[in-house]
Amino acid sequence: MRLHRNLCFAVIDGLHKIFNEGEYADKVIQQLLKRDKRWGSRDRGFVAETVYSIVRYQRLYAEIADVKAPYHRDNLWRLFAVWATLKGIKLPDWKYFTDTPTRKIKGRFDELSKTRKIRESIPDWMDQLGVSELGEVEWSKELEKQNEQADVVLRVNTLKTNKKDLQLKLQSEGIETEFLPDHPSALKLKERANVFKTEAFKNGWFEVQDASSQLVADYLEVKPGMKVVDVCAGAGGKTLHLASLMENKGQLIAMDIYESKLKKLKIRARRNGVHNIEMKVIESTKPIKKLHGKADRLLIDAPCSGLGVLRRNPDAKWKLQPEFIENIKKTQEEVLQQYSKMVKDGGKMVYATCSVLPSENEKQVEKFLTSETGKDFKLIKDKKILAYKSGYDGFYMALLEKKS
Repeated sequence: MRLHRNLCFAVIDGLHKIFNEGEYADKVIQQLLKRDKRWGSRDRGFVAETVYSIVRYQRLYAEIADVKAPYHRDNLWRLFAVWATLKGIKLPDWKYFTDTPTRKIKGRFDELSKTRKIRESIPDWMDQLGVSELGEVEWSKELEKQNEQADVVLRVNTLKTNKKDLQLKLQSEGIETEFLPDHPSALKLKERANVFKTEAFKNGWFEVQDASSQLVADYLEVKPGMKVVDVCAGAGGKTLHLASLMENKGQLIAMDIYESKLKKLKIRARRNGVHNIEMKVIESTKPIKKLHGKADRLLIDAPCSGLGVLRRNPDAKWKLQPEFIENIKKTQEEVLQQYSKMVKDGGKMVYATCSVLPSENEKQVEKFLTSETGKDFKLIKDKKILAYKSGYDGFYMALLEKKS
């Protein structure tokens, strides 16, 4: 592989924004990919994958290169040189790479890779937390999987098409996919591609959604004609899935504290041909109280640490802080207490997170069921998904029923 100067400069600029200015990796990469209209898909792929790879292994590469954050540009080039050397890429004779000790880099890698928190590149506190909650063996396997690049998985929009027709349509646009067992609406890309440029996407035939995330809406057991509330809807990936499972019939209320996210949902709903969604911003307790005892089904896709989706957000390893996790657990508790009151007698709710920590998952459900509000509910079933077992995002979901 030959390194091209303009692509390498883009990578260095991206790393500077992520590591030194605290910007989010996905947003930075979106900006970088718009930088040069002449770049082809291989160029864009190189920029995105290289930035993600160095973010993913920041701690390991920094220890090998013997540099510390905040990184000045020479340090960023040193991180890049470590990445390239470990990938077996020949370094060109640019000034940034003079005196790069390639043999020493490989030796340091072998030595440092013996320590899990350095090998998998996570902060000490996160490693201790993972071990205390999942145990040494399970945490090690999960971390290793979370450092792999995630597959691109699509969810077919059954309001407009079916899986077979979507597969054929994408094939006609040069994108090969395969079916996934146990995921009725999923297609997985055989090779990464920009699916957002396809006619199929513009026509609302699919959404990009990880296979684990697709299981959540199914878990809620919705039927056409029901009154369903999605209370942490965000930009609405699961809301749109619920709409298709409801066949556009009934009432689907999407709620969130961020109006900007619901605006994105509005655009997506239009493209998906969904017209049974009503959107409500949670600015006070009023919209919640209005729905007390009214919902046949309630989805609480709770805010969480996101430790099940580090493959997608590798910079979260450095942005997360222990106090954030403690605070988010309190929020999860409050959300369960407040929002569960919307479920009517005999109705059901799903509590879900994209975390792998029992303290955010099973323990929260147990705590809720022993509380005053939760004593009216019973746990029907729950599902814990670990990335190293499933190959997809780490997730948790619990189905609870309110006694009638």
